[in-house]
Amino acid sequence: MQAAIYSLAGHALTADERDFFRDADPVGYCLFWRNCESPDQLRALTDSLRELHGREDLPILIDQEGGRVARMRPPVWPGFPAAGKFGELYKIAPASAIEAARANAQAIALMLKEAGLNVNCLPLLDVRQEGASDIIADRAFGCEPMQVAALGRAVLEGMAAAGVVGVVKHMPGHGRSLEDSHKERPVVDASEAELELDLEPFVTLRNAPMGMICHIVYTAWDPECPASLSPIVTEGIIRDRIGFDGLLISDDLCMNALSGSFAGRAVGVLDAGSDVALHCSGKMEEMVDLAQGVRPMTDKALERLERAMASVAGADGGASFEELAAKRDALLAYA
Repeated sequence: MQAAIYSLAGHALTADERDFFRDADPVGYCLFWRNCESPDQLRALTDSLRELHGREDLPILIDQEGGRVARMRPPVWPGFPAAGKFGELYKIAPASAIEAARANAQAIALMLKEAGLNVNCLPLLDVRQEGASDIIADRAFGCEPMQVAALGRAVLEGMAAAGVVGVVKHMPGHGRSLEDSHKERPVVDASEAELELDLEPFVTLRNAPMGMICHIVYTAWDPECPASLSPIVTEGIIRDRIGFDGLLISDDLCMNALSGSFAGRAVGVLDAGSDVALHCSGKMEEMVDLAQGVRPMTDKALERLERAMASVAGADGGASFEELAAKRDALLAYA
């Protein structure tokens, strides 16, 4: 199995994609708005991916956060609140905010499972900082680590109850960045002592099944390399300091925070310590390049993958979408 997660160009597998993916046998796939046209189409697409590999637990990821980050969009699919809404409620009623976040995440997961998706790149555990880039902004649960961790735990629990694995991001913390890593390479000059605040939610939820590492340079740890390309950050901070032993996925290798060939980018993140290289553009020429640098999954990475997928085996959903959405809305009305 290749240590990569790929994406697709459109609403259905092309003949070229089918041949490439069959040969590559990647860990899984990440879908985007360009892959989501209708419920029937999306279910047929996810079924075709599982049929191609003969793996019922094939990870099929999506970024369905709510707010401005949603790949399955209205009016075809329901909309969901941004994380910041739950953060606002937490300030006046923490227990209600936690229950609302759990119900919302469970509702999202029920929608994803119906479409054949089983991994959601959520929750963000980034601690929001005033004056930072708006790439995070209301996608974060707040500015206080305990609040972020409490709401993040509720999201993980809610999604797991409906059979969807959560991915904590953006390790080791994107809340201070002044730049958008999609467009350029961010550099964070905070001191090691200041960065302790950013680590706190990840330490609290270090037993999460999956995590995503960002492409930010933290000068206090490694002034030369972004986190995803830095063994100092990947092994020393994420694995050792945070204590995270889940499946570690790189952020999208197509971002402008990185440079060089896609094969080189894949080698870089895997050599630094990530378990899986993520590629999201769906462009065949880039995927072919990337595949030249991707190695097979290590035994340890396979163990982490199996553990993550097994963590939601047998989940029955627990409630209907309508019940969960109504509960969330009633609780959010107090904010």
